[in-house]
Amino acid sequence: MKPLAYAGWLQALRIYAHPRVAGMLALGFSAGLPLLLVLGTLSFWLREAGIDRATIGYLSWIGLAYGFKWAWAPLVDRMPLPGLSRWLGRRRAWLLLSQLTIIGALIGMANTDPVEQLSHIVFFALAVAFASATQDIALDAYRIEAVALSLQGAMAATYQAGYRLAMIMASAGALWIAAAFDSTPASYDPASWQIAYLFMAACMGVGIVTTLVIREPDVPSNLLAIENEKQARAVIAGWRLNGRLTALLGWIYGAVIAPFQDFIVRHGRHALLVLALIAVYRISDVVMGVMSNPFYVDMGFTKDEVATVSKVYGVIMTILGAVIGGVLTAKIGIFRTLFLGAVLSAATNLLFVWLAGRGHDVTGLVFVISADNLSAGIASSAFVAYLSSLTQAAYSATQYALFSSVMLLLPKFIAGFSGEFVDAYGYAMFFTGTALLGVPVLLLVWQVGRIDFASAAMHKQQEKSL
Repeated sequence: MKPLAYAGWLQALRIYAHPRVAGMLALGFSAGLPLLLVLGTLSFWLREAGIDRATIGYLSWIGLAYGFKWAWAPLVDRMPLPGLSRWLGRRRAWLLLSQLTIIGALIGMANTDPVEQLSHIVFFALAVAFASATQDIALDAYRIEAVALSLQGAMAATYQAGYRLAMIMASAGALWIAAAFDSTPASYDPASWQIAYLFMAACMGVGIVTTLVIREPDVPSNLLAIENEKQARAVIAGWRLNGRLTALLGWIYGAVIAPFQDFIVRHGRHALLVLALIAVYRISDVVMGVMSNPFYVDMGFTKDEVATVSKVYGVIMTILGAVIGGVLTAKIGIFRTLFLGAVLSAATNLLFVWLAGRGHDVTGLVFVISADNLSAGIASSAFVAYLSSLTQAAYSATQYALFSSVMLLLPKFIAGFSGEFVDAYGYAMFFTGTALLGVPVLLLVWQVGRIDFASAAMHKQQEKSL
């Protein structure tokens, strides 16, 4: 490698030394801990308890809470919490409330046996998912507001690193603890899972400490957004309603309508195409992921094997992929990295077809999980950076919640039928199908990339003419 090229890549890596970029490691941990506890690790627990695959597939719809967070994102974006908001600021107040709720709900799950009270597990898991989605809304807004666009790729990468470290704790950690306290390894022991989930609740303390330490970002006022909202309130005032109703309608416009209106105005007729890309970009990984843990159980892998290979080594590879994705985003651009991530994510799903034919093969599991998670890390960093680039600073929480909700709705809905599909056609056909789901993604990335490049060229031409 030429010295100048080497220096360029070294400079790209230095973005990770930025204080706020480095600080996202702890915040990412706080965000990543609850997810698998209501999806992946929970599915392992339920399968070990004897819950059928079809029911586990349907219970993955708990994850749809993340897909509908746009519905209450305007409240998180604009509504102050009494006492907390004055003390901590609007972002940190919502972070603290959601983290405390997650802890309470995890304790509820820990004290419930799914064999006897499956409905109670569902209730507490929904509470964890709802509070976790609320934490994501506030945290995504903080991440976007904390640094400039040029650092968003690095922010996404360190966020993903912390997120994946939390996933080690929430998956491998939970499985190891459950295995260590399992008094009857040959049969189901609910007490071991109770200890594991209580420990996970205690780990959320990392999020609380971090929330109390960080500072609120200084967000400059967006004059265009302020002017638009002022004009809307003037129109509403002309309707001659009573004062409280006028104020309420003005707030609803600024908090709910304006963020979506802003996105449509900025992207025009291409807004639907952008939303289509967001809706399907992670579809291969999300649909496949629901059945991954039941697949490991049915292939005869033990909790210790899954914890060691899938949940530690695999997550480390995801972190490596996230770092690579952040550097690639800075060096070759978001869309080229998005396309590469989409190709790798779809292709590596085919490796699970190969593993399904081999059965209980730990070496094969290491290879498959390494390749799959490395590609997922690259794709995730690029995608988070892309979603961040679409937001307007005045509406960061609401708009990012809309994008991340759209990202999950279709994949999570389809994933709900994954258990029945596996029962009918087998794992090999299922993993092949998830790989084929990635083909339309490539076409959308290419098309949206063309539009983005054309728009950027037009803006540059306009600037030169001025």
